[in-house]
Amino acid sequence: MTGQVRTNTVEAPPLGDLGRRLVARRAELGLTCEEAAARAGVAPNYLRYLEERPGAAPGTGTLLRLAEALHTTMTHLAGGDSDRPPGPGQAGRSPDLTELSPSECRTLLSSHGVGRVAVLTATGPAVVPVNYGVVDDAIVFRTSPGATPALAAGSEVAFEVDRIDDAFSEGWSVLVRGHGQAVTDEEEARRLTGLARSEPWAGGRRELWVRIDVHTVTGRRITV
Repeated sequence: MTGQVRTNTVEAPPLGDLGRRLVARRAELGLTCEEAAARAGVAPNYLRYLEERPGAAPGTGTLLRLAEALHTTMTHLAGGDSDRPPGPGQAGRSPDLTELSPSECRTLLSSHGVGRVAVLTATGPAVVPVNYGVVDDAIVFRTSPGATPALAAGSEVAFEVDRIDDAFSEGWSVLVRGHGQAVTDEEEARRLTGLARSEPWAGGRRELWVRIDVHTVTGRRITV
């Protein structure tokens, strides 16, 4: 990635699910427990203890070394930014904004996650998050009839997904424009349900599948 120097304020770490965040960050970087431990200068068994033991509370110095080794911040590792919007930091030095190719955009969309669908309601435009998947090169999500995301059916809509790396002041976004339609074929709905890799986070009965056939896809990436 980048050689930007990261600033970690030495302060008492906030409470959070440290183990889960350590594992998730290692996975993002493609590091084994042993590789991450070597970078941080700690024993692999100790790092494994931190990852597996709920309530583990390393000292500030150890947390700082782990944050540096995993290219992130102490606050993020400890969950102190879980209720904050992403991107509150300063812009990186000499940022570079580049356009992504359609193939890069489709790779970043991946197969599932959380994105935002923009629809037109009776009171004006609205943007709402949905748990989505990518099936047959189309965006699909599950909602309830009458819910705001259901307004995508039968309309031209926009769909956006992004990722922000606060530690580096970097990130990317992908914008899809296409036509939404309700999946009315019962067999197709069952197929999508079988392919779904996660339930809608909002819970409840959400039995309406909406499909967005992609017309255009564009994206941008900010690096430092």
